[in-house]
Amino acid sequence: MKLFLPVVCIVLALTSCGSYKKTSYFQDVNLSSITTERIKNFNPITIQPEDVLGISISSLNPESSTVFNFTSNTVNGTNENYGGYLVDQQGQILLPIIGNVKVSNLTTAQVKEKIRLKLLEYLKEPVVILKLLNFKISVMGDVAQPGVFKIPNERLTLAEGLSLAGDLNITALRQILIIREIDGNRQYIPVDLSKKEVFSSPYYYLKNNDVIYVQPGRAKYAAVDRTIPQISLLLSVISVAAIFLTRK
Repeated sequence: MKLFLPVVCIVLALTSCGSYKKTSYFQDVNLSSITTERIKNFNPITIQPEDVLGISISSLNPESSTVFNFTSNTVNGTNENYGGYLVDQQGQILLPIIGNVKVSNLTTAQVKEKIRLKLLEYLKEPVVILKLLNFKISVMGDVAQPGVFKIPNERLTLAEGLSLAGDLNITALRQILIIREIDGNRQYIPVDLSKKEVFSSPYYYLKNNDVIYVQPGRAKYAAVDRTIPQISLLLSVISVAAIFLTRK
């Protein structure tokens, strides 16, 4: 028995350390000092078909400006109220008087300037306020609170998106998947949260309608908690120790 207890302690310590390492984020970040790096991977969101744009227009001619502030939008010959301007499948919005304006693959700042220049023909010193109304992400899988989350601004990081869902559960893998639709294509993007390179990844900043899938680890499917693998290993050690002791 003198041999048995130290062996058990060593086994428990090793299995605990291994489990802890698998659950930590950004493992290669230097925690002993402050490090600084320049942000080079942020790109503004670009407008895509099915996006909804909230547009408010004002000018030195308030009465003339009101005609441009309709909240209805004509798409494919039907007049429907979306609370904003719906980008159609051709990447256009239909503005009163101005007509169709191509907005797909442009940033909101670029669309604002494009509309402002078109308004100069009708208004004196027009001011355009534009916002993406339907920016949302979905987080599913092994997180505390999966769901669809509406985003009030146009800059959202992967870390912020996961925080909205209550963070990963302890049983989740740190290799996650981002599913993104852009320019008519669907991308499946693996991201490793255990490495600090995630901060410089071109996918660290999320886009509209991104889906984040967090894959459960093997322990999620166990009948009880994460101690089952440790118990199995411990029983094996006990068996070996018992055989050794009986031979003594």
